Amino acid sequence: MNRPADPQWTDFLAPAFWPTWLVLAVMRLVALLPFQLGLAVGSWLGSLLYRLATKRRRVTEVNIALCFKELSAQEQTRLVKDVFKANAIGLIETAWAYWGNPQSIEKRTTFVGFELLEQALKQEKGVVLLGGHFSTLDLGGLLFSFYGQAFDCVYRPHNNPLMDYWICKKRSRFTKVVDRKKFRELLRDMRKNRCIWYAPDQDFGSKGAVFVPFFGQPAATIVATSKMVRLNNSPILMLAHYRNKDNSGYTIECSAVPDFPSGDETNDALIVNQVLETAIRKAPEQYMWVHKRFKTQPDGNQKLYKAAGC
Repeated sequence: MNRPADPQWTDFLAPAFWPTWLVLAVMRLVALLPFQLGLAVGSWLGSLLYRLATKRRRVTEVNIALCFKELSAQEQTRLVKDVFKANAIGLIETAWAYWGNPQSIEKRTTFVGFELLEQALKQEKGVVLLGGHFSTLDLGGLLFSFYGQAFDCVYRPHNNPLMDYWICKKRSRFTKVVDRKKFRELLRDMRKNRCIWYAPDQDFGSKGAVFVPFFGQPAATIVATSKMVRLNNSPILMLAHYRNKDNSGYTIECSAVPDFPSGDETNDALIVNQVLETAIRKAPEQYMWVHKRFKTQPDGNQKLYKAAGC
């Protein structure tokens, strides 16, 4: 769905949008929570959603069983519960990113690997930041903005036009939001030596994708990452963002993406998944395992999730 040109909030006053307005109002209030209380509320909410959001829980259980076969059944259940807590905390953090006080977050932020970003920017070709759907997704953009480098956020428009309007409006506090189809605009910004954040870790079907392992499981992986790098022969870095395990704050981490692009789109997609997997394993509960990452399979099998009732 394409967003209307320059929409206004008054375009969304119809009754169909009232539930969304209620959600946004609650998030606006949540943004007022102090840091530690916000984390506690998010953790409690995650425990509640684990019990109530049955379909999402089953999706998460399937994903964890597929990707962490080395864990016992009890350990997998514990991880699923932690995923719900981390993702619910992520909702609180999204509210902070959209409406909160940036200074209160900035003082809690550490950047690891910033020198890699500085070196990449010296090439003056822009930098592709390989991202992932971590629970700190929107907050991660705010965290990166603290370090003074302009960047674009490549995104897929939301199906709910009001939610799409607010997401774009609030992300614009700290980034430039660009539709993933607007490659010319991305190329112009790369030539201005801007960073381009791009997350290729969702299942959009087999079109424009290849099947390569992700946590040892065949996953439809889009090949646009290498195309984006080749637009301007730009360097690429992995950008991850984590909530510290002691809940003291946040860490942004840049790391190298070796031998990329390789000249082979399938191999490039494999490299992308390997780099993402390495980043995710540092805090596996902070990844959005609630999505059907493996819904498209090379044999057309749709039973991975259906067998679990999701």
